[in-house]
Amino acid sequence: MNDQMNRRGAIRRGAGALGISAVLPSGVVLAAQPAGAVSEGGPWTGFPQQNPAWVRETVGASHRDEKRVRELVGEHPALANAAWDWGFGDWETALGAAAHTGRRAIAEFLIASGARIDIFAAAMLGYVDVVRELVKASPGTQKTRGPHGIHLLAHAKAGGEQAAKVVEYLESLGGAGDPLPTQPLTPDDQKKYIGEFSYGPTETDRLKVLQERDELWVLGADQGKRRLNHIGNHEFFPTGAPGVRLRFGSDASAAGNLSVVDGQFRLDMVRQR
Repeated sequence: MNDQMNRRGAIRRGAGALGISAVLPSGVVLAAQPAGAVSEGGPWTGFPQQNPAWVRETVGASHRDEKRVRELVGEHPALANAAWDWGFGDWETALGAAAHTGRRAIAEFLIASGARIDIFAAAMLGYVDVVRELVKASPGTQKTRGPHGIHLLAHAKAGGEQAAKVVEYLESLGGAGDPLPTQPLTPDDQKKYIGEFSYGPTETDRLKVLQERDELWVLGADQGKRRLNHIGNHEFFPTGAPGVRLRFGSDASAAGNLSVVDGQFRLDMVRQR
């Protein structure tokens, strides 16, 4: 198993825009979210921070739905810079969503509306001089990964013919499309990790580990699924967050309890089933 991101599995639609799950390239499935008019309702939890439902919908819609993105940003211009954490620190901006899916029209609209362009959007849009100068200023930056762990070369390839020179340049550099190292697990070995793990008293204080299509996925309350990538010794990282570790205890036959480690933060969880 590796985290090489590809274009399989089309984005069905931005999660918020349709109120259904959206399937992203290899390793991420966004949670369902109800649709609704942007301006409905009074102040929300966290006000005056921007409404997280608008933020989430904008980032979700930016994977495909230009009309909805224009509506959202039209009513709330600051959403051009919306950013959402899909789980475990897999941050994605609206522009980042458009960039890795090759949505040029959405990306150009967001930039015109004030979105902050980065190397990933520049690569998809075919701005080879910008990409070259950024790499020159910070050697090795071509190895940096975008949202969902998608590498820079994949962003350039998403831009099609207009980004062909960026693809050529990145391929000449090397390192812009390398997979992260992972260790394979057989479907039978995966089964020992399947279960439900609790970190609090309520039903929402849980993570579920699932097996689908001979891969392991982790699912949190009101969150999308994230593929788990095995790195050995009962340790995994979730797609899009290679610095986070999910560590399973183990006995002779089945993985035991679960710890989530993110830098200095550690959360120990108890297997429920």
